[in-house]
Amino acid sequence: MLPVKQALNRAGVKRLDKVSAPDNSSNVTKHLPDDIPVALRDSPSVAPATVDRSMLVAGLTTLGAIALAAVILVAVQLQRSQQAQSNSAAIAANSAQSPTPPNPTTSPTAASVNADIMLGHFRYPEAPLAELTPIASDGSLKLRKSAAKAYQEMQSAAQQEGVSLVPLSGFRTLTDQDYLFFGKKAERGQVAAERAKVSAPPGYSEHHTGYALDIGDGAVPATNLSPDFENTPAYKWLKANAPFHSFELSFPKNNKQGVSYEPWHWRFVGDRASLETFYKARGKK
Repeated sequence: MLPVKQALNRAGVKRLDKVSAPDNSSNVTKHLPDDIPVALRDSPSVAPATVDRSMLVAGLTTLGAIALAAVILVAVQLQRSQQAQSNSAAIAANSAQSPTPPNPTTSPTAASVNADIMLGHFRYPEAPLAELTPIASDGSLKLRKSAAKAYQEMQSAAQQEGVSLVPLSGFRTLTDQDYLFFGKKAERGQVAAERAKVSAPPGYSEHHTGYALDIGDGAVPATNLSPDFENTPAYKWLKANAPFHSFELSFPKNNKQGVSYEPWHWRFVGDRASLETFYKARGKK
């Protein structure tokens, strides 16, 4: 019978009488016998948790975009604030350097003068003498050239239909109107408001413009400058045909100015100057 030592050697079993366990873990593993139970060797080790790279990249990209947008928004707001401050400073500087100019003094014109009214009559300037031309054979009655031409054409048209239009009064100076208002007022013992119903104060008569005239009927002279003129053939013809020649009644019944009805008083409104004279800067009567 073989000794025990020899038997073990034959079986290929190495005997470890003394096994030292050095600190190097790799060496220990190498020299330990392969006698770990199967159950322990087959148990899987717990792997550390991992993060999906695609999700991480997407998250970082979103955060980067938000941060960039915030930076841009802040920059835009800052730029607007600086620009507003700059504009305010420029406006303040200009205001300090450029004082408000005084209102210019305008010269009186027909339009601005017409804004003045007294006793129901609007103020009018005198027509320049160079603009006047006769409408009567003796040259005593005159109108502005445009109005004179239109009246003579109207008079001729009426005559062709058997109607006689006679001019009674045309352009009047301030002196003429002074007598008609103050002189007649004193003769008749009228107060100013009463006289103004039939005659304008000097400076406020349409006759000053050279566009207005009084018309009578040559066949019925008794009706001249009377409300009865409305019953004459001349008035009836004027009412139907005067607009075709750019003439209109100045003071119809119940006019807004409060002037007495004057069927004989007509005015020319056939060009820009005449229209502005009577209508600009005030409502139509």
